[in-house]
Amino acid sequence: MAGIPLILLAAFFFPGIIIRTKSILSGRKGPGIIQPMRDIKVLFSKGSVYSTTTGWVFKLAPVVGLASMLSVLAVIPFANMPALIPFQADFVYFSYMLALGKFFMIIGALDTGSSFEGMGANREALFSMLVEPAFLVLMGTFAMLTGYTSFSEIFTAFHVSENPIITVFGLIGCYLLVQIAMIENSRMPIDDPKTHLELTMVHEVMILDYSGFDKALIHIATAIKFAVYGSLICSSVVPAAWHPGFQILLFLSIQAAFAIIVGIGESFRARNKMQKNAQFILTLTAVAMLAFLVVLIVTEKLII
Repeated sequence: MAGIPLILLAAFFFPGIIIRTKSILSGRKGPGIIQPMRDIKVLFSKGSVYSTTTGWVFKLAPVVGLASMLSVLAVIPFANMPALIPFQADFVYFSYMLALGKFFMIIGALDTGSSFEGMGANREALFSMLVEPAFLVLMGTFAMLTGYTSFSEIFTAFHVSENPIITVFGLIGCYLLVQIAMIENSRMPIDDPKTHLELTMVHEVMILDYSGFDKALIHIATAIKFAVYGSLICSSVVPAAWHPGFQILLFLSIQAAFAIIVGIGESFRARNKMQKNAQFILTLTAVAMLAFLVVLIVTEKLII
């Protein structure tokens, strides 16, 4: 349960660290770290404008998107303390609650009746569909390696053993989770949040019709999603048995490092060509499948 306020704290600063990193690397003074939260505060004070072509789905989508993100916080553990509501195979619940939020955002974009937003929704659905196996196979690998299927038990047992294989798979998991987080949040190299080119927009075009309070909810959900993946990355590489105070320091440091990596990547990395995105995402699934195969061999569940 201690992880929930820490994730929300990280989410508060995460977008600002990304923007600040990009400002420094481009030689600009740029806004302060809390400027994105100030922008959200301004959006909360504004009313929402709805097109006459939209219905209740469009209005409901941002609420469901944020609610789905808040609901997954209940299954995220911190250090050696269990999650608020741990249960077997809760990583499947995690995956499909995120899918529920994204589904409503997609049909909310379609509800506008705009072919432009429908194009973005189509791409968002494709990328999410392709990256989902990578996450589930990765968590299946962790489950096979530790013998548990709950986030809390997996990450507690993950560092109990001094076997170097655990460390190797932790680093592989860290890499895959970073890439999955970038895809799920529509960032480089899949999408560029700064772009306004009609032929290359993905997530940004989906939320063009949102304004005011609704858009604030969307931005908050995005910040929390980044922090949630940062928490999973931290759990993959930091031993759960370490002192809680040190764990908190490492948690915040890893979240900050994750945000800085996102900022550096968006400053120096070019976006993939649209036709290359599917190949890139499937490569992550291939890496996860290879890790799963190695675990089957190591645990002698597959003999070759």
